[in-house]
Amino acid sequence: MALPIRYNIRNLTVRKGSTLATALTIGLTVGVFLMVMSLARGIDLTLASSGEPNNLIVVRNGATAELSSNVDRNSLDALKYLDGIEQENGEPLVSPELITLVYKARKGMTQGSNVTVRGVGQVATKLRSGFAISSGRMFQPGLTEAVVSKRIAERFQGMGLGDKFKVQATEYTVVGLFDAGGKAWESEAWIDINSMQSATNRPSYTSVLLRVHDDHAMEDLSKRISDDQKLQLKAVSERKFYEDMEGPASTAMKWLGRFVSAIMAIGAAFAGMNTMYAAVARRTKEIGTLRLLGFSRLSILCSFVLESIAISVLGVAIGILIALPLNFVSTGTSDFNRFAEIAFNFRVTPDLMVIALIFGAAIGLVGSTLPSIRAARFKIVDALRAT
Repeated sequence: MALPIRYNIRNLTVRKGSTLATALTIGLTVGVFLMVMSLARGIDLTLASSGEPNNLIVVRNGATAELSSNVDRNSLDALKYLDGIEQENGEPLVSPELITLVYKARKGMTQGSNVTVRGVGQVATKLRSGFAISSGRMFQPGLTEAVVSKRIAERFQGMGLGDKFKVQATEYTVVGLFDAGGKAWESEAWIDINSMQSATNRPSYTSVLLRVHDDHAMEDLSKRISDDQKLQLKAVSERKFYEDMEGPASTAMKWLGRFVSAIMAIGAAFAGMNTMYAAVARRTKEIGTLRLLGFSRLSILCSFVLESIAISVLGVAIGILIALPLNFVSTGTSDFNRFAEIAFNFRVTPDLMVIALIFGAAIGLVGSTLPSIRAARFKIVDALRAT
């Protein structure tokens, strides 16, 4: 017959010290796992939410990122008036854009990272929902002015309101800070496209953003641009373009999380195993009594395993409580596609919590297996003779 659950609960409450110590060890392991995985999830959600459903992005054929792309003026003229592009006041919603990188030191540090600077025209803000100036004003076309993401201004020196930074030899004044609703543009600074072309001595563009009428027009226009041998360009939906960028950065974070968590999980499993062995040693006579009362070896084995898993679940709860305060905290890392900073939030999502629960329970199961088998194998007479 099976042992009642209250027997396991009593044993856990009687051994408060060892129970909490083991749960804390597992909790720290789960907490680290959740923190690293929430970094990767933050990158994924930032990029996945960045693409607009009716936007097409056009880059050079074969380019995997805007930085390695080139679109010349003749190609831009050919793109502007293609059928299927939305218009506003008789003008097509087409935004030619140019990006470059500037190296900036992080606040409070001497080391830094590349920051993406994007040259845009007036149409750019119409093609991106969520963009809003939070302080200051928008830059004036033709002037050496810039607007910077609020997150970038918080993370880097010389990028705040009123500060100046250089694009090659040209100095730009930050006249405004903007929010972008948690999208990829919150990792950028924006300046006037014409001024940027002059500063970089580059008359072409790195990408062109188009707004199309509907899904049917997007499919037709994408095929038409990609199939045109004269243009040597490819057009993909903006949503897919950013989804394809998720891979390298988040994958690196996930592998780091798995590696660190695996090492810590081994330590936590041994801690759990040590706790359960100690419990078996203290309860040898009790185990003999249970066997004498008619409880089977399987019941005793299951009882010890359940105790260990209960400790693990408590550890998972501690780990989640450790990680939850980081939810929506802003941070950043290198984007391997653009070789620049990408700003995002930690995201401890419900599915990550479920994964953490399975991960913690697995630690408890592994740590309890050998001690539980030992307890179940005790002979009744030997167990009752133990002191």
